[in-house]
Amino acid sequence: MAKKHGKHPDTALAQNRKARHDYAVEDTYEAGIALTGTEIKSVRDRRVNLKDGFVQIRNGEAWMQNVHISPFKEGNRFNVDPLRNRKLLLHKKEISKLGLATQTKGVTIIPLKMYLKHGFAKVLIGVAHGKREYDKRQDIKKREQQRQIDRVMKHY
Repeated sequence: MAKKHGKHPDTALAQNRKARHDYAVEDTYEAGIALTGTEIKSVRDRRVNLKDGFVQIRNGEAWMQNVHISPFKEGNRFNVDPLRNRKLLLHKKEISKLGLATQTKGVTIIPLKMYLKHGFAKVLIGVAHGKREYDKRQDIKKREQQRQIDRVMKHY
């Protein structure tokens, strides 16, 4: 693998593409993840599924649940449960803000993206509330209108 020089954007190892479609994301936070040795190897191989994941605040700690990290092929007995709960590493103030936000009805915390930053696995989590069907249709309509405007402006 060729080594990249200089500054480069953090490449996403996994993205929750359905999240922005199903939820209206209000705020985002970057969190570290407590992983075992074989899990980080699977993450670097991009064997992560964030689709059904969510974050829960318990006892002053943030826990990511239902995120599937496939077992590492050469991991043998050191592999752990692929769907185990993983602790998120956040500051206490951030955790308390997230805890207050989730007390509101209909608000949840979802993982949006997982990436490596300076060799450490990070998760971008979002405070979001679920979209209704008409909200989704409105977003699609706005996107189509913007595409038409861009198409027309391209010729001028």
